[in-house]
Amino acid sequence: MRRAQLIPWKAAGRVSEQMANGDDVVRQTGWVFNNATGDSLTLAEFVATGDDEVPAYLETFGLRSDDNQHRTLVEIGSGIGRMTCAFTREYGNVVACDLDPGFLERCYETVGRFGKVERLRTLEVADGRSLDLPDRSADVAFSYITLQHCVEDDALALTAEAVRVARPGGTVVLNYRGPSASDVLLIPAGAMVRALYRVPKLGDTLSRQRSVTRLAWQVSRLRPERVMQHLGSSVTDVQIWTNPATNLRTSVGEVRHFDGINRSHWWLVATVA
Repeated sequence: MRRAQLIPWKAAGRVSEQMANGDDVVRQTGWVFNNATGDSLTLAEFVATGDDEVPAYLETFGLRSDDNQHRTLVEIGSGIGRMTCAFTREYGNVVACDLDPGFLERCYETVGRFGKVERLRTLEVADGRSLDLPDRSADVAFSYITLQHCVEDDALALTAEAVRVARPGGTVVLNYRGPSASDVLLIPAGAMVRALYRVPKLGDTLSRQRSVTRLAWQVSRLRPERVMQHLGSSVTDVQIWTNPATNLRTSVGEVRHFDGINRSHWWLVATVA
């Protein structure tokens, strides 16, 4: 049986493979990448948004260092490389991981144009939950706007994988979406759309529709307590980062604030034990 939460990403990967270049992908499939479409959009503008965010997050989380040129970063959920370009300028080695090889082909194109492609390696996460990487092979494991699109078991599995591939003393920097009042409607609606994805022919058509796919993305919500219950003592120096205006309340780790974080999101920043 097809795993419903993976279907729209597989469909998007196939669509991106059929287009001539990354600019066409951004202009025509904004429903996947930035929720906007139009002939005036460019891949360069899309990458520029990542160029703004990556330094801000690295600076905020205390990860900027000249030594990064000799370090390895694993990015879980790279897409077509919006943030990957900036990571290749910052880190000596970057492993971009994603669900679909079509995305990863575009990621190579994007980094080839706007980053340092000689520092890039790509990795398909075919099962949506495991990384084919050795233990202790990275200095930083990073994920942004990815784990919220996974069912809870997969999100927790990828969280544990991030810890596994990071060396002792390394850092995991993982983004989640927390519970909110709107989940009363969003979560059931998302589940209904994903159920329809399993219907032959209808599912393939729906998986290419931007409006319904945005509902299908509403897969999981995780609180810090649930994530830390799963990780146990495998991480230390736990920091939970939120927007100052967020309603998230937690007793886990040291709570810190950054106004650049989406109010619905929170970040786990921790050291691997």
